[in-house]
Amino acid sequence: MTDIWQWTAADTAAAIRTKDVTATEVTQAHLARLAEVNPKINAVVQDFPDEALTAAQKVDDAIARGDDPGPLCGVPVTIKVNVDQAGHATTNGLRLQEHLIAKADSPVVSNLRKAGAVIIGRTNTPAFSMRWFTQNNLHGTTLNPRNKAITPGGSSGGAAAAVAAGIGAIGHGTDIAGSIRYPAYACGLQGLRPSLGRVPAYNATAADRLIGAQLMAVSGPIARSIKDIALAMGAMSTPDLRDPWHVPAPLAGGDFPKRAALVIAPDGMPVDDAVEAALRQAAAQLTDAGWIVEEVSGPPMRHAAQINARLWMADTQLAATAMIEKEGDAEAQFVFEQMSNDAGDVGQEELMKALQTRVSLMREWDMFLQNYPVLICPVSGTLPFDQQQDVQSPEGFAALFEAQLTQRAVPTVGLPSLAVAMGETGGRPNGVQLIGPRFREDILLAAGAVIEAASGQPKAVDPIWV
Repeated sequence: MTDIWQWTAADTAAAIRTKDVTATEVTQAHLARLAEVNPKINAVVQDFPDEALTAAQKVDDAIARGDDPGPLCGVPVTIKVNVDQAGHATTNGLRLQEHLIAKADSPVVSNLRKAGAVIIGRTNTPAFSMRWFTQNNLHGTTLNPRNKAITPGGSSGGAAAAVAAGIGAIGHGTDIAGSIRYPAYACGLQGLRPSLGRVPAYNATAADRLIGAQLMAVSGPIARSIKDIALAMGAMSTPDLRDPWHVPAPLAGGDFPKRAALVIAPDGMPVDDAVEAALRQAAAQLTDAGWIVEEVSGPPMRHAAQINARLWMADTQLAATAMIEKEGDAEAQFVFEQMSNDAGDVGQEELMKALQTRVSLMREWDMFLQNYPVLICPVSGTLPFDQQQDVQSPEGFAALFEAQLTQRAVPTVGLPSLAVAMGETGGRPNGVQLIGPRFREDILLAAGAVIEAASGQPKAVDPIWV
């Protein structure tokens, strides 16, 4: 029998529901796993065993009464430290917020609890959640359990590292420029950025978000199976009136043509041979499963990425410039400077034009995806980066920024996208990104399941590095 911490969320919930194991036993197994491996990788930065065991006992009590605890019946999950969880600090990787204790759960946390999940810890993020790497002066550096020489991704690097190491079956992440999809890719996992409005968001510990984050930031799941991604998304997306942007769209949208567009190098971005090989392999796997796949140039990504930078930096320059200086995180300061240089001065005219152009791009993407319900493209132009690669030089950052073109483009147009793992190349995880129509995550999950079945489902690993 495999160790409990290796089970998928779906198998865990089923075993608890049928009383093959208790939620308390499952939680104890994951807390033991956390204690064993987290000191090596620093994925979980806030843990609370007593609170987790109390939640697990409530699940067991519900089952004993004959009640249904919910679809995530006793499944251990982690929460990223940039969303509110009652009784814990919403640090966002900042010493300035070390004591910012939430009095109430954010909607995504409330929804996971309602679904019967057991929260076992809170995961690391870079300062301000502003890098594709996970390091800060408060919580320290998170390592990738598959290969400590490479980034676990960011900003949900702690979430991905935890899931990859068997600390929880599902990790909560957030994504404004790839912060779910890239950590999933870097840690060899599945990661879904849902459509804008699918998962309700709100932090009472902070002021309401500015326009860039309102239009581009989402919460979503990281997991070791496509089935678990679907299970988690269903739980996370329960309506909550605290988010006026939330759309109670159905999780399944009906039949769709099995047509996919293969875009190897969107807008001419440089793409490594290993990345191209994975893209062509995924296309072949879908073709073998009866899909029609055509290689095309695809809709605009570069302009969408530029708008992402302008909207994001307009928010940050207005709300966080003084905080970035006061926090004194050298890496965050460097990255902020490079991103600000790329975005330029975002005044009122630039912001209004960016918002206007965004609508035109959304229209073009919607029309393209009407014909091709799935677009296959790189998660990144390269295999996962070396640790701290983004802060070595301005020139190095620029090259890295270019490699992340697709990560930055998708949030601008509000579409769902799924990172799908496809094993490793030269000791580094590899995979592909699937983009689909608004509120048709079900199409992406169907295509992702085909690729997962052909490539193999990711497994949890021991962080034993050579």
